[in-house]
Amino acid sequence: MRISQANPDDVADLARLLWLDTHHEDPAERSVDDFAAQLAQWWATRQDSHVAFVARLLQPEIVGMAWVALVPRVPRPGATSRLSADIQSVFVMPEQRGQGIGSALVEAASEHATRLGSLRVTVHSGRTAVPVYERLGFESSRQLLKRPPG
Repeated sequence: MRISQANPDDVADLARLLWLDTHHEDPAERSVDDFAAQLAQWWATRQDSHVAFVARLLQPEIVGMAWVALVPRVPRPGATSRLSADIQSVFVMPEQRGQGIGSALVEAASEHATRLGSLRVTVHSGRTAVPVYERLGFESSRQLLKRPPG
């Protein structure tokens, strides 16, 4: 397995993985190709704030991904460059799960954020993935609150 930072040439594969992970949620999306074009436009304007990491096995095809969103924080006296990070859209092809690919992707994304100076790395996880994130050192926080829509 090889983990690397994605580049614009990987957009079609990233779109395919995002499509496989979520297309059942939005039936209005016409095709994975249409979505790939939209993703390419979206990412072109956000490459400084959203970094994708990809996993490949022996073939060049991508079998997993993890994104990290880098969020500049309001400066404080003595700390004018503050950054937070959020792990997003972690997905591994179903037939490749259970081999440590997702964990390796999350580690790569987290380490990238830390190298850039992120003060914290968060993840909004589905219930079934919580034990995986806990094994990777993530902890629940009573201070991290969310406000439901409406």
